[in-house]
Amino acid sequence: MNSYLPLFKSELDAECIRILEWWIEHTQDEVNGGFHGKINNDNQVQPAVPRGSVLYSRILWTFSAAYRQYKDQRYLQVAEKAFKYITRYFLDEEYGGVYWSVEEKGKPHDTKKQVYAQAFALYGMTEYYLACGNEEAKKMAFDLYNTLEKHAHDTKRGGYAEAFGRKWDDIKDLRLSDKDFNEKKSMNTHLHVLEAYTNLYRMYASQKVRAGIMELINLFLHYIIDPLTHHLVLFFDDDWNAKSRIISYGHDIEAAWLLMEAAKAIADEALIDLVRYQSVKITRAAERGLDTDGGLWYEKEVATHHLIKEKHWWPQAEAMVGFYNTWQITGDEHYLNRSVNSWKFIKRYIIDQQNGEWFWGIKEDYTVMNEEDKAGLWKCPYHNGRACLEMIRRITQHESGNN
Repeated sequence: MNSYLPLFKSELDAECIRILEWWIEHTQDEVNGGFHGKINNDNQVQPAVPRGSVLYSRILWTFSAAYRQYKDQRYLQVAEKAFKYITRYFLDEEYGGVYWSVEEKGKPHDTKKQVYAQAFALYGMTEYYLACGNEEAKKMAFDLYNTLEKHAHDTKRGGYAEAFGRKWDDIKDLRLSDKDFNEKKSMNTHLHVLEAYTNLYRMYASQKVRAGIMELINLFLHYIIDPLTHHLVLFFDDDWNAKSRIISYGHDIEAAWLLMEAAKAIADEALIDLVRYQSVKITRAAERGLDTDGGLWYEKEVATHHLIKEKHWWPQAEAMVGFYNTWQITGDEHYLNRSVNSWKFIKRYIIDQQNGEWFWGIKEDYTVMNEEDKAGLWKCPYHNGRACLEMIRRITQHESGNN
């Protein structure tokens, strides 16, 4: 299977460029500025749709990272466009942080301060600074970080609260989406705060940020990773009591490699050893969600044994990286095969070969989920673009003997 790696990298490189070109061609709004809020599978723009800060932050991150990889000035121009739009329309100059969404012409729409959204804005700003050295982006990254630490960090019990009102006041509905539980803390928010803080540390190696990364990793090790099943617990109350029994296979495999990246970034050898061990355990747990076709099922409700038999685009992208990461840890080619099979599944079922980009996913009978977005609040170039870039980086390192 090692012999497949050069072709694997070549195919991922071609697909990454194809994804980036789709976003350049189809998503830029030449009338209102910025990027369209929603596009369907036929590449048709849906007008008068709110624009999400997560979408814009993910565009900022992806095109900044792509510029670092390819040095294509067009990618930096798209990143700059996203950066300017975020700072002009999403950034709350009065109370700090970013709004959840704005209207088509930029007026604030949903002004709540979802911590998940703050994390992605921070993630995008740090990557943009790493790409081009923009000092304003660096300042904004630290402003976002300080705002999170001031308003969202639970200094008593650890971790971060889920959401606030515009003024960082308490609100009743903390949910990130309609499908989520209305609880004070979530795995998903903590995973992406960790991801953002890791990139912030790469930008500027602050001891305070390092301590925050260590706290977040330890929260995963002590609370979020179930010690019996090694799946991730998704929701908690303030005191870290588990409040859900749903398995998210995509988040399992995503966490398996993001935790390793965080531990390696701060270079704590004892923590790296702990995370390495847990990463393999999480990967083995995630494998339970694999179908025989190489695709990863969406979710399972433990209490009822109900499996949501859909295969969304993002768990497949994360599986490709997560299984490859576990091959790097263990040397067991079984996991490299899993990574390759994820890519083969993506090529066969998830990539829209006719209209470009990736479908949201497929149903149990392999029909496309056409009712879902091609681009939107959640459908961004982040999971698939990041997976391609991450795999290209890792395979290149392997080829150079620096695995």
